[in-house]
Amino acid sequence: MPQLNVEVAHTLGQEEAARRLKQRFADASESYQKQVSDLRQQWDGHTFSFGFLAMGMKVAGTVAVEQAKVKLAAELPFAAMLFKGAIEHRIRAEVGEMLA
Repeated sequence: MPQLNVEVAHTLGQEEAARRLKQRFADASESYQKQVSDLRQQWDGHTFSFGFLAMGMKVAGTVAVEQAKVKLAAELPFAAMLFKGAIEHRIRAEVGEMLA
């Protein structure tokens, strides 16, 4: 499967960045429950693992919260590769706004 890798810098520190991301993931899982199925999410320290099905496509990955940046790595289905640029842009914008 193709990889999507996104890094977003922040100045919040690791704990505050992780807190904000935890809240956003909780809100997103509730907001998108009709579009997403088989949602799996787990925090282990400052690393978040996730997986879900959206429109019949499986997506899985991790988010690592570091002191000054957040790293997202996800496996995208081949069908989603047409939208890779748009997905990356949206992730950067939303995470950047959340950590501003």
